[in-house]
Amino acid sequence: MVTRMGLPVVASMVGAALVGVGPSAHAADAVRIVDLICEKAMTRAGRTMGVYACIENGTTAALSLEAALTMPDGVRVVGGEATQALVLAAGEEADLHFDITADRDLHDEIRLEVRVDGAVVAERVLPIRFLPAMAPLPNGYVPEPQPVKSPLLVGAHHCPLWEADKPGMWAQIRKHPDRTPALGFYAQDNPEVADWETTWAVEHGVDFFIYCWYRTSQGGPVQTMFSSAIHDALFKSRYASKMKFTIMWENQSRGRAGVADERDLMENLLPFWIENYFKHDSYLKVDNKPVLFIYRPEFLIDDLGGVENVARAFDLMRQACRDAGFDGLYLLGEYRGLDPNHLQLMKSLGLDYTFAYCWYVPDNPTPEQSIEAQMGYIEKTQELGVLPQVVTVSQAWSGWNDEGSIWLIPPKDFEGLLQQAKDFVATIPRDQLGGRMLLLDNWNEWGEGHYIAPHTDSGFGYLDAVRKVLAGVPGEHVDLIPEDLGMGPYDTAYRTYMAEDRALRRETSRLALKNGSDAPGLVGWWAFDEEPGSPFALDYTGRRQGGKLVDIERVEGIDGSALDCRGGCVVVPSRDSLDPGEAMTVECWIRTDVAGQDNKWLVNRVYQSGDAGYRLGSLRGRPCFEVPQTAWSHHLEGDTEVPMGRWVHLAGTFDGSMMRVYMDGRECGSMERPGPVKACTWPITLGSYEQGHAAFFTGLLDEVRLYNRALSAEEIAAQARPGNR
Repeated sequence: MVTRMGLPVVASMVGAALVGVGPSAHAADAVRIVDLICEKAMTRAGRTMGVYACIENGTTAALSLEAALTMPDGVRVVGGEATQALVLAAGEEADLHFDITADRDLHDEIRLEVRVDGAVVAERVLPIRFLPAMAPLPNGYVPEPQPVKSPLLVGAHHCPLWEADKPGMWAQIRKHPDRTPALGFYAQDNPEVADWETTWAVEHGVDFFIYCWYRTSQGGPVQTMFSSAIHDALFKSRYASKMKFTIMWENQSRGRAGVADERDLMENLLPFWIENYFKHDSYLKVDNKPVLFIYRPEFLIDDLGGVENVARAFDLMRQACRDAGFDGLYLLGEYRGLDPNHLQLMKSLGLDYTFAYCWYVPDNPTPEQSIEAQMGYIEKTQELGVLPQVVTVSQAWSGWNDEGSIWLIPPKDFEGLLQQAKDFVATIPRDQLGGRMLLLDNWNEWGEGHYIAPHTDSGFGYLDAVRKVLAGVPGEHVDLIPEDLGMGPYDTAYRTYMAEDRALRRETSRLALKNGSDAPGLVGWWAFDEEPGSPFALDYTGRRQGGKLVDIERVEGIDGSALDCRGGCVVVPSRDSLDPGEAMTVECWIRTDVAGQDNKWLVNRVYQSGDAGYRLGSLRGRPCFEVPQTAWSHHLEGDTEVPMGRWVHLAGTFDGSMMRVYMDGRECGSMERPGPVKACTWPITLGSYEQGHAAFFTGLLDEVRLYNRALSAEEIAAQARPGNR
């Protein structure tokens, strides 16, 4: 296809090298280990564990490679060689498989090195864990739990994000293989998963889970999301009666997660909770009162029209619970700070207790500093004496994208924190809930980096600390894992997702170049100029970062073809090179006849927590550029609406301190924003917010470019000139 810019050159990913048509191989992406993963989080000494690797030749020439797996003493490859030779054509990938075993129980790491002519060109390490050897057991089911009891009611926050239809949620955890759960990258809707969690919890002294609970819309009948861990797994599990559960109302997404008014609360939300949860035999009741945790209770002030209205509504909720046969309702509000005014506000709302979902500890502290800071928060809250507390202790924190303060308390140090917290709780009067209860943060928040459930790095270490300190049972015991009984795996949905992602990446990894591919700082270029009917949009920088067309078609564009955005999109899989770092520019051409498009996105890499990535789109009909620093922050809106019925050039630039948005080469907005672009593991979506989302752009989209530098005003103006597409 001849375009105004010249002839696009596309080569098969297994085709011959192209010479003299574009940039040389990008050194950072030349040869890379696309994937390295163990098939299990842990196994036992004497058993085998599969190790899988994917290696990519990202250069423009065939390469002879050598992949070598190095292992600690006591670990060896079985049934094969630790070093494998392979020849990869330009752009080709190869899958490798090793079976390893260990002579003894250990926690260590293996290393994969890829060499060219003896020189290491790529390497990656992977943690491994082998548990003590154990004779095989007959295939069966999770043995009936044998609970151990603590003098306290011990609860653990439970993060139910791991739905079968949302396997992409595991992307962040894949960056941290040390966090791999003992259940694998599981789908939480399986009752067997709930039975394993129940068994591991109660056999280590955890009495109840606090499930995060999400409402998807307000003002009508209750609809939920991320609820399969309760409704499909826990409620259908064999051992649901062996431990208690409660919920934490995630009241943080305004206009969606809360209540429309008092009637909505009393006629929709509360009856749903009473019938589905409070009346369940396993729901946590203390003094015959259901225990309800609320995240962001202060948001109810706007929902219900004032502090007094919230207090009245809480009283109505307590009375409704009494009418349902209970003796009232315990209401706990989340807060992790020391502002007495905020605590007084929570008290005025009518909350019974304050609690922390987690504790924020700044400045990447050591374990000792993390423990000291948490105990300081707890002690100071008690000294303020504004609102009684239920104590929480946190094990770690990283954030979803490794942002801000990152810290971790190892299991042995966690024992010390538990002992200090236990001693502190003993000073709280027993007639208060805080004198009878202790909360653990978190059971399974693998993404944010706080978790005590068994996993590769610490095995059962955190649970053993709970068993030893809180239940007072320090002796040896055997913790079974699914494979001991021939059970599992529970990651079928994730494996399917990864296979589809691998196939997509290989289809979109063809080399594509055109005039301008070597522009300084250009790291992504989607021109949509492939052959008619192609389901893929290639990357014309030569970096092989193509995407897949989803319910979208090509039409004539400003330069070759364009996307006709009417609800579909292009999804470009995540690559490290799509994280610009210190500075960036994103630009595109658009044409629309729909005025006033609000919250519609052209290029998006901001998802979930909303505090990383970047995006370009339209707010109130005006161009909008966002590089968030905190959740959904730094939306820069232009001062002029997008013209109708003609091609318009849009661009957003960021130089590390200042964001700017341009339309047709003119700067139409700026905003200060210090610090780098925060990296993430999400794909780039072109033409919409994400696949299947309502926030899609209506119109034509063409020539999307991404740079890892801020283009100057003169460069933007030149890009926007007619004929310089």
